[in-house]
Amino acid sequence: MRDFVDLMLDTTFLVDPRGRIVYVNAACQRMFGYAPEELIGQLLFDYLAPDDRARTQEEARHVMAGCPRVGFENRYLRKDGRYVNVMWSACWSAEDQLRIGVARDVTHLKRTEAIQHATYAISEAAHNATDLDGLLRQIHQIVARLVPVAGLAIATCDRRTKELSFSYQMDRDGSLPVLDEPLACQFCAQVICGGRPMRLPDTMLRARSGEALSRHDRTGWLAIPLIAQHETIGVLVLKSDPETHHSDEDRGLLHFVSEQVAIAIDRAQMKDELLRAARYDELTGLPNRRLFKDRINSAVARCVRSRGSMAVLYIDVDDFKQVNDALGHATGDLLLKDIARRLQLCVRGADTVARLGGDEFVVLLEGVATQGDAQLVVVKIRDAMLPPLDIGGQSLRIQLSIGVALYPEHGQELEQLLKHADEAMYSDKRNTGAVLTYPAPPNPIGGSSPADR
Repeated sequence: MRDFVDLMLDTTFLVDPRGRIVYVNAACQRMFGYAPEELIGQLLFDYLAPDDRARTQEEARHVMAGCPRVGFENRYLRKDGRYVNVMWSACWSAEDQLRIGVARDVTHLKRTEAIQHATYAISEAAHNATDLDGLLRQIHQIVARLVPVAGLAIATCDRRTKELSFSYQMDRDGSLPVLDEPLACQFCAQVICGGRPMRLPDTMLRARSGEALSRHDRTGWLAIPLIAQHETIGVLVLKSDPETHHSDEDRGLLHFVSEQVAIAIDRAQMKDELLRAARYDELTGLPNRRLFKDRINSAVARCVRSRGSMAVLYIDVDDFKQVNDALGHATGDLLLKDIARRLQLCVRGADTVARLGGDEFVVLLEGVATQGDAQLVVVKIRDAMLPPLDIGGQSLRIQLSIGVALYPEHGQELEQLLKHADEAMYSDKRNTGAVLTYPAPPNPIGGSSPADR
C-alpha cells in the first residue's frame, strides 16, 4: 500500500491526533521542497500560512469528528520560502487514529484565477474611477491581494514634458512617503531607459523620524516599467517585507499585471487631459468660461440656501491690443500668464479666478457682503499690478479696469451679474484711462493673438 502511495503525484499525509506527521510520501519534495524524512515527526500546522491557521484548525476538527472533506484550500510555506496553494481531500481513520490527507498543488490554477481577477478588477477600476488618484488607490489594493506588498509607489511621466514624478505612494498602514522621491526618480529613469524590471537599493527607503538606515536593512524593492502602446509611461515600484521577498512567480505575475496597470493609467491620464482641456484655459491654466459658469451657479445655490452673499469682479486689461500689435503675440501671452498669476495671489483658495477669453478675467468672491468689502479686494489687485513686468528687456506696466457686481443686489443669475459687472468695468475704464506703457519697437507687429483674443 505504501509503495502505491509513494508513486502518487499528489502528496499524502498521515497525521496523528496531535497534528504530527507520521508518514508522508515522496511527492512532498516536489510540492513542499522537503524530503519525507524532514517532515516526519513535525507539526503540520507549523508550515501553514499564518492567515490560514485558524480556519484550518477548524477544518481538522470537522475531519476528526468523522466528516470527510473534499476541496478545502489553504497555503503552506515551502522550504524555499515560497507559498504553495493546496487543495485537500481528508478523512479520519478511527481504527488507526490518524487523519489521512491528500494534498494537490493548485498554485498554478490559483495564479491563473488571480490574473483573470486582477485583469477584470483593474479594468473595472479604470472604468469607475472618477480621477487618476482614485484609480491609483484601487490599483494598490488589487496588487496587494496578489503578492506581498509592504508599500507601493507609482511614478508617471508627464505626457507633454516627459518629466518623471511620483503620482502615488503609500505603505500598507496608509502612511507616506515610502520612498526618497528624488533618489527614486533617478533609478526609475534607468528602468524606463532599460525597459526591464530592476531591483532597487535599500537606501531608497525613507528613514522614519530622521533615523539613519541600518546597513543590514533587507527590505526588497522591485521596479517594473509601465508600458502602454509601446511607450513607457511610468514605473510601478513595490516594497516587500524583509521576511518575504518577491519570488520569480510573483515577478512574472506582476509583469503581466503591470501591462494592465499601464493601460488603465494611460487611459485615465487621457481622460483627465480631455476633461481639463474642456474646463481650463490652456494658456493660463485658469478655469475657463464653462467651469466658471458651473462654479458661479453652485455659489448662487449655496447663497440661496444660506441667504448668503457674494461678489463678481469683471476685469479687463487696458490697451492690451497694443501689446499684441507692437510687441507680438508671445509677449502678450507672457503678460496674460503673469496677470493670471498675480490675480490668484490676491484671493483666497476658496475663491475662483477665471479667464473668459482674450484679456478678460473674472473673479468670484464668496462671502463678500458689501461693496466696501469687494473694493478691498479691488485695491489689493491694483496694488499687485504695480510692479512692472520685464519681458525680454521690455518693461510693461499694467493697469486693469475692474467692475463689481454683488449678489443679490445686482442680480440673482449668472448673466445678470456678469452684465452688471461688465458695465461697471467699462465705467471704470472711462474714468481711469489707459496707462499700460512700454517702449514700442520700430517695426510693430500687427494682427491678433492666436490665444483666443
